[in-house]
Formats: sequence, structure tokens, C-alpha cells
Amino acid sequence: MSQLYVLTPAVLNSGSRSCDCLAHVYGNAADHPDRVRRYPSDMTDAEWAVIRPLLPVPAWLQGRGGQPEGYCHRQLLDAIRYLVAGGISWRAMPADFPDWGRVYAFFRRWREHGLIAEFHDRLRGRVREREGREAEPTAAIIDAQSVRAAATVPAASRGYDGGKKVPGRKRHIVTDCLGLLLVVAVTAANIGEFLAEPSIDGALVGGDDVVAQTRQVMRNLHVALAAAGAGVQDLVMMTVLFVDGVDLAAAYPIAAAELAGAAPPVVSARVAGLAVPGALLEVSAVAAMT
Repeated sequence: MSQLYVLTPAVLNSGSRSCDCLAHVYGNAADHPDRVRRYPSDMTDAEWAVIRPLLPVPAWLQGRGGQPEGYCHRQLLDAIRYLVAGGISWRAMPADFPDWGRVYAFFRRWREHGLIAEFHDRLRGRVREREGREAEPTAAIIDAQSVRAAATVPAASRGYDGGKKVPGRKRHIVTDCLGLLLVVAVTAANIGEFLAEPSIDGALVGGDDVVAQTRQVMRNLHVALAAAGAGVQDLVMMTVLFVDGVDLAAAYPIAAAELAGAAPPVVSARVAGLAVPGALLEVSAVAAMT
């Protein structure tokens, strides 16, 4: 994780300072005119006071190369907030913000270095601490929502959610117990929480073999846990949905072996069918991470 924003004031490089962002304090942002905050998406002074100390320190201020920035960080963030709120294109940025190319370069730099997620995680930790909790959550809630996809979305990334009758994509969201976002992933709509994955030819892995599907489901579970920095030892609950008529006796040894001694409480339910045609079982899980 990069350094937090520097709070120590310094001698100005140019002009008078109208903002306390690092580009004004240490850089050359004062060379450019200030702007009047007029849009609903603009940060208030109170919001900026919360956000400012959580911003990452730019590379040029850490001696890692690059020139001092010449544009106000608050203005750049307000410009990005305006774009997101209005759903406009970069080139449609209003003239009172910095040039759209400068704003996009700032956004792209943050995205490529993982600073957007880092900044979000810091804000989430601050909110959790304000609510009297630890900054890092120890439990998570998983849910998914299928949404229709436009005709321009490639067929390879689209699917059909048979349960909700929705063609398109599915948003998989993991939140903490306060509802604050931890992880988000987008898949084709036909993918469940931990279903046996389709093979290259589109057929479900394992076909009508519950043992093969169980192996694939458990592999998917391992991958999802690893992506969150957890393992089966962190599981605190599992829910298993299985299609009516399926004999799970053969699947239990496979699941037990994959759990490697972990014994989370398991809730199972028999259902008439699952969203993906041919799927025999679906697993969802909750992990507690310290």
C-alpha cells in the first residue's frame, strides 16, 4: 500500500494557494485558475476534509520520478465525480474543469496502479471505525444480480439466467456486515455463485455426474476464497442447493476431502431446478477473515 497523503504544509512553489491539495502545496497547481464549485457532484468542504488525508501520495513527491503536478487534485476528483454522476464521455467534460485529457490521465494512472481500490478501501475502513468496528471486516455477505446486456455486449461474456429469465450479465457482490463493498465481479448471467463451469464447447463440466460437478464446484470455491485472501479454514457457513433426485452420498467424500478438515456449518436444500440447465448443485459460502 502506498503512503497516505502528506499533511505537513510547505512553502508554496507558485502563486497564492486556494486549496490544500498536494498539487497546490508542493506542485504547480496554483499556476492555473481556481474554479467555482457549482455542480451537485462537487465535493463539499466537509467531504474534502475527510477525503484529503486518505489520498495516496504521488510518485513525484516520493522521489520516484515524474514532474510536480500542475492541476488541483480536488478539481480532478470533482471532474471524475461529475463524469460518473452524469454518465458523459471524457470529451464532454465542462470547460470549467481541467482539460479532459488531464483528467483522464489522472484517472488512468490511479486505475493502473490499483489506487482506486486502495482509496476505496481506506474510506471503507474509516466508515467502519466510525461505527465502532475494526477497519478490516472479519465476515462477508455474498449476493448476485442478473442484468440485461445491450446487443453490443460480446456473446462470449453474456449468458441466460434461467431462474430470473434474464439474458445478459451477472454482478457478484461481496459486502461486509454494514453493506460496504468488498469485492465485485461481473460474469455471464448463467454463472451461479459456485456452479460447475461450462467447458469450451458450452457443455456443463461433469454432465449429469454429481461427483464431477462437486469436484468443479469445490475448485471454484477454492479460487473464490484465494481471490479474497482466504482459505477453507476461514469458512463459517456453507449453503448447498441440490436438484431433486440427486444422490449426494457420493458427493460428500469429495467435498470433505476438499475442505481439508474444515467443518463449517452446512445448510442444504432440495430444489426443483437451478438457473443453469444441467447443474445438479450450487454452493454459496461465508468466510470470516482476520
